[in-house]
Amino acid sequence: MKLLNYTRLPLEDAVYANRLAYSMHLALQDADGSWRALNHNSGVLFVKATENKDGSLNPKSLKSPWLFSLKEGGYGVFAVRTLANGEEDTEDLGTAVFWTSKDLVRYEERGLVKLADGALQEVRCEYASDGKYHLYWKQSDGTWHEAGLASIHDFNVGDFRKGIPGIAIGAEPALSRGDIRGCRGGVGAAAADKMNATEVPGIQGAVAGNVIEIPEELGEYLKKKLMPAMQVGVMAPKEIRMDALEVKEFLARKGLADAGQAEKANAILGGVTVDALYSDGAQVPKHVEWDAASLSDVKVTEAGIYPLKGKLTQPHFGFPICTDRADPCVCKWNGKYYYIATNDADGNHTLYMRCADSLEGIRDAEEHLILDSTTYEGIGGLLWAPEFHVIDDNLYLFHACTPGPFFCEESHVMTLRKGGDPLKKEDWSRPMRVVKPDGSDICEAGKEITLDMTEFEWQGELYVIWSQRQFLPKDLGAWLYIAKLNREKPWMLASDSVVLSKPEYGWANNHTFVDEGPFALIRGDKLYVTFSSAAVDSTYVVGLLQIEAGKDLLDPKNWYKNNYPLFTSRSYEGEYGTGHNAYVIDDDGITWNTYHARPGVDGPRSTGIRRVHFDVDGEPMLDVIEELDLRDGCRDFETVLVIE
Repeated sequence: MKLLNYTRLPLEDAVYANRLAYSMHLALQDADGSWRALNHNSGVLFVKATENKDGSLNPKSLKSPWLFSLKEGGYGVFAVRTLANGEEDTEDLGTAVFWTSKDLVRYEERGLVKLADGALQEVRCEYASDGKYHLYWKQSDGTWHEAGLASIHDFNVGDFRKGIPGIAIGAEPALSRGDIRGCRGGVGAAAADKMNATEVPGIQGAVAGNVIEIPEELGEYLKKKLMPAMQVGVMAPKEIRMDALEVKEFLARKGLADAGQAEKANAILGGVTVDALYSDGAQVPKHVEWDAASLSDVKVTEAGIYPLKGKLTQPHFGFPICTDRADPCVCKWNGKYYYIATNDADGNHTLYMRCADSLEGIRDAEEHLILDSTTYEGIGGLLWAPEFHVIDDNLYLFHACTPGPFFCEESHVMTLRKGGDPLKKEDWSRPMRVVKPDGSDICEAGKEITLDMTEFEWQGELYVIWSQRQFLPKDLGAWLYIAKLNREKPWMLASDSVVLSKPEYGWANNHTFVDEGPFALIRGDKLYVTFSSAAVDSTYVVGLLQIEAGKDLLDPKNWYKNNYPLFTSRSYEGEYGTGHNAYVIDDDGITWNTYHARPGVDGPRSTGIRRVHFDVDGEPMLDVIEELDLRDGCRDFETVLVIE
């Protein structure tokens, strides 16, 4: 199977800016020779920013990525690092960035390789039949140089200033870019930087790099990881068996003994779920809408075999479900679903809560005022990002607020009194500012802010992750911090805090340097934390951190950060600036993603809800839209009901 790597030409800054376009993208070749872009034609490999002594970041981009196989197994990537806007990077001049990857989904940035004293234009590499890596680079004067290396360890990564001596070869190397017919339009290799959006038919803005052969199984894996799963069928049971006596007892308990045959049949089948099958091999249980005609023939209290027809169904959430409501969070509490969000309609001066018996009911549920900017002295406007959290059977509301000035925004916690009604304002305590273990402030108000604090329990310990931003004496951007939390006083940390993540990739520092909106999702022995990055505009995205059980959460080296965002404006046409999401698990064990997006580039931040699909590796997939989750033509099935 053939795999193409490419970069893209930028679009409008609000749609696909330089920092997004100047990254490595991937496409697979279909049987008819056409190319299929992966990951919604978004980048999968971004270069890290460099860091100054004061902690501030210098954003970077890349150009001319080159993908090649490693003799040691897996793949390598070389690229020329540029400034964020694609211009020449004079920092560490003459170096190329080197990555390795086992599966072309996860990448390890190994560091810089020193190749020249002046600027580089392009780098290529291949492992040849002579048992060496042949590394080629084009310098700013247009000359090509070559070096032969026995191992990737000879690239001097990490000690790049030693350099790699090469010899000038004059002409462009004969190193093949692969079978790129039909995707380069006959343009010569030297003209790669001048290619336009028509050079790869079917892929908007693509600037082709090179093509390599990959195993079929790797290509299928890339499809499962970098394309949204879609429903492809139904795992219908051959039969559904029930005991006639148990059916009679059930109907009597429900008061349906004298109901019609169809009503009885529908009642006894109401708890039946049937699995939907997906393109990645997943099976997900769905509720069933039974065909009324087939139900009318079922004599539920008589032994027999009754043919049934059914259709898979699930809750429907058109976007948006709530307009001018951002940073949404839903909690299941005492059998009901509670919804809260940042209120953009009044400039973030109030928090309203909704309650419903089902997730679908949230859309039309009545709003109840929980907090405003006038109730308590010292609790002013900018009521941001409220989240429900249950700790030892107590319900808490984490959110950020300020006495007035933006630069005094800090994380707070409210407590619902024992036996209280979440919809009653008076049943909630005054917001308590989150403090360090010794009771001192997390940061100095007026110079730094904290917000978007989220809580979770992991292996018997409570933790919080939040976003913190220093503005004075220098704006460092928003970083994610993590600390343990005091179980008895959940407005007090129980450990020192450590920096967990900085907005180091182009998708995270696009328009501004921000990592915020973290939320935890636990799946078995894996802890996932999604977070939002970039400006809160149409370019807002969701990234992913993960860690395995048994590892110290307070050691940032134990966490893996995805190199690319998993939820963006490319995930679904018409929804821009997807971000600040949270999760809720319903009565059926299905995980739902609550998020905000904009219905149009300049639209208001509005709430959406979508099922979370878990991919072939068990990682959350947030781009399985309803049209893919249950597809027309794939929902109907037949079975038989056997009553004994």
